[in-house]
Amino acid sequence: MKRVLTACLTGVLLCSCTSGDRKESERYIIDSERQWAESVATGDTIAIERILAGDFIGTDLQGRSYDKAKMISDHRGAPKHFVSNRFNQVKIRFFGETAVVWEPRAGEHGRFAWRDTWMRRNGKWQIVGAEGLIAPGELEKP
Repeated sequence: MKRVLTACLTGVLLCSCTSGDRKESERYIIDSERQWAESVATGDTIAIERILAGDFIGTDLQGRSYDKAKMISDHRGAPKHFVSNRFNQVKIRFFGETAVVWEPRAGEHGRFAWRDTWMRRNGKWQIVGAEGLIAPGELEKP
């Protein structure tokens, strides 16, 4: 009986997100990803400060690690690397209080692939990890 009760409670906790909550979370995450992408080109770090968790860790295109403070300092003020930065389409998979977000296809000029890991802590979605890589074929272009 104890095992059945424990299994039921675990199932309720893992599935506590309703369909409406899921859609609201998807909208928030997609909007936040869009704001982060645009902030890299504009130099406005307000979205970065809100979206990245305090213990965030990322891996850049060269395989180097960076944290939230580095991301903010590197992108504060005038843009250094991008004239624009937008994504076309993202995919999201939820795993309880964790979501993985990525752009499923490599694009055109200067594009790269990326994946962000989001966690909901204390009712707030934030990115805890990010990784980027140069899309296949981009290295060979002149």
